Amino acid sequence: MDSGANALIVVSNRGPVSFEWDPANGRLRAKRAAGGLVNTLGPGARRHGALWLAASTSETDKQASKAALLADELVRFWPVPVSHERYHAYYDVISNQTLWFCLHGLWDTPRRPRFDRHWWSAWSSYREVNELFATEIDRAAPRGATVLVQDYQLALTPSMLARRRPDLRISSFIHTPWCSPGELSSLPDEAASEVLAGLADGGPVGFHSPRWAAAFDDCVKAVLGRAAATYVAPAAVDAGDLKKVAASEECEMERVALDEAVAGRKLIVRVDRMELSKNILRGFWAYDELLETRPDLRGHVVFAALVYPSRVGLAEYQAYSQEVLSLAAVINARWGTPDWTPVLLHAEDNYPRSIAALRSYDVLLVNPLRDGLNLVAKEGPSINERDGSLVLSRQAGAWLELGDYALGVNPFDVSQTAEALGRALDSSPERRSVDAGCLRRVAEMRTPLDWFDDLLNAACGSGSGRYPPEQLH
Repeated sequence: MDSGANALIVVSNRGPVSFEWDPANGRLRAKRAAGGLVNTLGPGARRHGALWLAASTSETDKQASKAALLADELVRFWPVPVSHERYHAYYDVISNQTLWFCLHGLWDTPRRPRFDRHWWSAWSSYREVNELFATEIDRAAPRGATVLVQDYQLALTPSMLARRRPDLRISSFIHTPWCSPGELSSLPDEAASEVLAGLADGGPVGFHSPRWAAAFDDCVKAVLGRAAATYVAPAAVDAGDLKKVAASEECEMERVALDEAVAGRKLIVRVDRMELSKNILRGFWAYDELLETRPDLRGHVVFAALVYPSRVGLAEYQAYSQEVLSLAAVINARWGTPDWTPVLLHAEDNYPRSIAALRSYDVLLVNPLRDGLNLVAKEGPSINERDGSLVLSRQAGAWLELGDYALGVNPFDVSQTAEALGRALDSSPERRSVDAGCLRRVAEMRTPLDWFDDLLNAACGSGSGRYPPEQLH
């Protein structure tokens, strides 16, 4: 990498910092932003002194952006100002309601998608925001800089930037799954071609799992008639940071409260965003079937679901959240007794509580319909203190790494999931200990810095391309 200021640039929709006014001095104060992307990218960005470009839409962000370049104790940040109206179209309509649904296979096809003039107007905003990012990177990047573009929200930016600045070393990374050519064909032809070319013409494209890299390559061949340059780099947990939170006083208080609520029973845990792709409803239906078919477990097991809000402005997500809350209440009404609540549902974001639950589970349920990776499947084994078992969807990107030591399920098969939960609860201490040890070893085999190095190597042309399956174990 060339030396000099801004020689490494990280680009994402969401930034590493958010801003708030400090009432003590009336000045803007930067604080670390929430989210898994920041946790994954942060260690490498800090180590290399990267400049981080991300969208800014709030008034405080706009005030902060007047300085053009801001520094805090975490990472240097360059805000990309975007109007609220344009951001809504780019992020909510195209990124969340279109690309996310397509890549995860979530369409309700009798009703959605509908590509009308309003959608095409939003698509124009998506293109404009991607162009705005390319312009800002062009301004910020010295000659020969390395640029790491993150995720599907900025799918058009890599090729736009490559046309402007052939001197830059560019790679992109997609943190979601990728869909099949048949699923991608639901997009308008022009949009599908733009997304694929936007990524494929802007350097190598990375994924967490070989299956998603292969699906992207299939789409590029089907639509553009050529092969794509891809690489595979599964993200890793920051075990040290997790264990620091686990050892905190706040986390210990949450663990004690959870222990009191569980009262010595076996504990099933899930930790997820309230997200359609996470398959929360089928997890509850499986638990309900488990209690129906296994009378011996009634009163002896608790399901703690920590599901924090996601995309609360979208109608589909509001409806889904209500279904989740209602189903938990139905299960409690059907099976609960005065001294046993079968489901403990927490629908607010409480990170120490989530870590406390991961420390305490006997069974961790991770059953997404489709997931780019799913870091929870790695975080749980890294800090669990009970030799807990993992029930894992084979559609999670993490399956390739963890599947040898987990109970695999088809995420659509409620009965199979119920049976897997029962088998996990019945597992002998010896079996649990062996599997938990292997899961922990695999989960901690790589660090976020290792993953970040993979991105750098891909951008600089020194990566090995695809990871053979044996390298992922």
